[in-house]
Amino acid sequence: MVTRADAYVDTSALIAFADRSDTYHPLFRRLFSDPPPLVTTSLVIAEGHGWFMKRYDPARGLQFLAMIEAMTPLRILSIGARHQAGGVEILRRFSDRRLTLTDAVGLHLMAERGTLSCWSSDHHLALTGVPLVIHDH
Repeated sequence: MVTRADAYVDTSALIAFADRSDTYHPLFRRLFSDPPPLVTTSLVIAEGHGWFMKRYDPARGLQFLAMIEAMTPLRILSIGARHQAGGVEILRRFSDRRLTLTDAVGLHLMAERGTLSCWSSDHHLALTGVPLVIHDH
């Protein structure tokens, strides 16, 4: 059974929340202080961990993962073959854009789940019509 999630959380929102130097840090700090039900994917978590590893060091990567483990009400979805295939279809549909598989799977899931908003600073995550939270604040 598919349950409706109020917001899909993208890597850029998690990075902005965790990294004080990010332009969107104040917005996401405020939003994460009293969040609605949130959903993300294991791909997003892996992408965020990799970002902190590359930009900083392994210790910051582990701090990022500890932050994720403590985050409620964040639901992390594992991605199986069906969702990956949906992401690949999005990549084909928007082949003129520079989407990653992580982004495409997110777009697929938002459409499938009837997501109300996307917590991201990446404008291409609005391609399928789900509003970005950065436009509301």
